[in-house]
Amino acid sequence: MKTKPDLKFNQLWNISFGFFGVQIAYALQSANISRIFATLGADPHNLSYFWILPPLMGMVVQPLVGFFSDKTWLGRWGRRIPYLLIGAAAAVIVMCLLPNAGSFGLTIAGAMIFGLIALMFLDTSINMAMQPFKMMVGDMVNEKQKAKAYSIQSFLCNAGSLVGYIFPFLFTAIGIANVAPEGVVPDSVKWSFYVGAAILILCVIYTISHVKEYTPAEMAEFNAAANAEGQGEQVGTEMSPAQKKHAYRVFFEVGLVQFFCWAAFMYMWTYTNGTIADTVWNTTDASSEGYQLAGNWVGILFAVQAIGSVLWAVVLPQFKNIKVAYALSLVIGGIGFLMVPYIHNQYLLFVPYFLIGFAWAAMLAMPFTLVTNAFEGSSRMGTALGLFNCTICLPQIVAAALGGLLMLYVMDSVQGNMLLLAGVLLIVGAACVFIIEDKKHKS
Repeated sequence: MKTKPDLKFNQLWNISFGFFGVQIAYALQSANISRIFATLGADPHNLSYFWILPPLMGMVVQPLVGFFSDKTWLGRWGRRIPYLLIGAAAAVIVMCLLPNAGSFGLTIAGAMIFGLIALMFLDTSINMAMQPFKMMVGDMVNEKQKAKAYSIQSFLCNAGSLVGYIFPFLFTAIGIANVAPEGVVPDSVKWSFYVGAAILILCVIYTISHVKEYTPAEMAEFNAAANAEGQGEQVGTEMSPAQKKHAYRVFFEVGLVQFFCWAAFMYMWTYTNGTIADTVWNTTDASSEGYQLAGNWVGILFAVQAIGSVLWAVVLPQFKNIKVAYALSLVIGGIGFLMVPYIHNQYLLFVPYFLIGFAWAAMLAMPFTLVTNAFEGSSRMGTALGLFNCTICLPQIVAAALGGLLMLYVMDSVQGNMLLLAGVLLIVGAACVFIIEDKKHKS
């Protein structure tokens, strides 16, 4: 019975290369959304509410992409690639509109509504473009190579993040204006989005032109072989009840860890700008030059995080126990968060954000390795991964919905205290790692 073949390094690379461009777009969104809405005039207590839309759209879009792409086949275009192309094209358009929310002569309320609508469409399109890459690894890579494939994807993800994060700082350094009239986003941010959009579409075109997905007949044969191996006998093209039970158990156990991890990073994305503007530049005025300089420095800190993630991703495969590696990574990242509010030198902040990158590396690779291995042999891999995205989106929605209330009533309106909470959440997530059943079920 035919099984998935081993792929060469360049084939694994090509499957995920477009993720580099998609992640540039995601990094620009992550590092600049709070800055953009604060510049437009948002109250700091309300910043977290602007972050509800991105994960909400992801929770809606990605399961739909998974469900419908499982049932799609367009010949040479495959089943995942059409969704990738549509999402990337839409993202490019919206990336050119979002940073101009304050440039159309609208009222403050009008500019924020425009920005919210643009953000909704941006995150929808990024999610549509992002999910196919995870699905193609699940479809095309055998279990033996899956950890390697997701490590390559993690590397490209972090490399894209690094580029996206430094763009505003870089464009400011070459002379593009980093200040603008009140309520208008600086040109350094606008040009970051324009160039990021161009790179995104070029990278996606590269993947589309270099990857040919397996046909439905080949996938059915591969699934039958995987299930036969799992049960010690030849079976059909679907998982047995025991295999399904194991798969969904892993799904929910990993999902519990995901809840604490993604809530923590939601608070990082929301409150880092305000925290370091306060602790390093001694300002809370979003229209001030110091606040905009802090916004640029957030990109540099997130780039340091990406570097830490890339380097730690090389170390992670050396651990013999995946749960120890996962938990240790989250604890180290949690320590990084706990350090941030107590550091008042912009360069010393490199240390905690480098450590936070360790947690990010584990979050990018290990959950998907555990879940795709558990669902190996299922013809509904895309649907499973689409639903698994809810374990990323739901905690962000909960964290964003509670963020303003927590900051006002629990954290004394100090944004840095929200990063302390993020550190605690990561450490709790690390403790939950040890309940995961990571060994593949055998009947």
